[in-house]
Amino acid sequence: MEFIPSHHPLTPPHPVEVRADWLRLLRSRRVGISTFYRLLREHGTAAAALEALPAIARKAGVSGYQICPESVVEAEMAAGRKHGATLILRGEPDYPPLLTLIDDAPPAIWVKGDLSLIERPTLALVGARNASSLGARFARSLTRDLGAEGFAIASGLARGIDAAVHEAALETGTLAVLAGGLDMIYPQENEALYHAIAERGLLISEQPFGMKPIARHFPMRNRIISGLARATIVIEAAARSGSLLTAGNALDQGREVMAVPGHPFDARASGCNILLRDGATLIRGSRDVLDVLAAASPLARTALEVPDEAIAIPEAAPETRSLADHAALHREILSRLAGSPLPEDDLIRDLGAPADRISSEILTLELEGRIARKPGGMLSLE
Repeated sequence: MEFIPSHHPLTPPHPVEVRADWLRLLRSRRVGISTFYRLLREHGTAAAALEALPAIARKAGVSGYQICPESVVEAEMAAGRKHGATLILRGEPDYPPLLTLIDDAPPAIWVKGDLSLIERPTLALVGARNASSLGARFARSLTRDLGAEGFAIASGLARGIDAAVHEAALETGTLAVLAGGLDMIYPQENEALYHAIAERGLLISEQPFGMKPIARHFPMRNRIISGLARATIVIEAAARSGSLLTAGNALDQGREVMAVPGHPFDARASGCNILLRDGATLIRGSRDVLDVLAAASPLARTALEVPDEAIAIPEAAPETRSLADHAALHREILSRLAGSPLPEDDLIRDLGAPADRISSEILTLELEGRIARKPGGMLSLE
């Protein structure tokens, strides 16, 4: 049996009841992705984590905590069947292989369309919503050339560059990652393109059906776009834009970042020019992309054999610390997060306490709603 090399070793889940438990845990209040994986690691199964969650919340001072009702998950599964979608859990064979390598890989994704595209080598192409006609033309040309080389193209179904690359890649393979639920078409002007991708490409979302996209969903979507791909290519982007966030995610994920240069007076090119100044590879056409990929070190293998003992989850040690000890450590953690977001590894190292002890307190503070996790393993005050 194959397992995923990850910070969160998981046995591929297949039974229907296990899939429902995963969704219930993931949809429970205040359970983010990192919290989901931590609970799964500490309790062994999603069912055991669900059983323990109310007690964990009480310990964190959250009264009246209730886990996600079974009816909510049943409704989500029914919506998936209604829309002809497939639920894929991390660790299952159809889960995108490069996506599983990122630290905050979605535990579950809904997909609709051509599942064979998941097996194709993928590149992410993103850019400005207010794309110039020249930028859109270049995006379509680059996409067609890369598609002819066998690459599937991932993007975010936004207007502008995203729409241009999806349209150009319909014949050769395109993956559209949605910020909202799989049934939420956004922007509405891309409705025809959405349906075309559902028929000839692949739609992907980690959100439940009926979830309208809100501001915080777009950065979450962006890390999936880059996570699917060997490289992210930016074609027109402002200095402060979602496309630059996607490029930043790609760097954090150990992927290649490329950018198309633009005129210094064009605000739509400022982000690309910043990326190039900071070390991104300049792209003039598909040959440049292929040369970079040929020279790059191959990504780690997406699956390997792991002995059973490597995925065993040790029992937690008996609790011996007092409430005062917990409170003191909480104050230490919160004081160090008073400024900018901080990598969890740095926080653990700075505090000097055992990693499992700090991780447990971080989980408690997450459930209290006092700290939040950001992409790239970052922590900040809520």
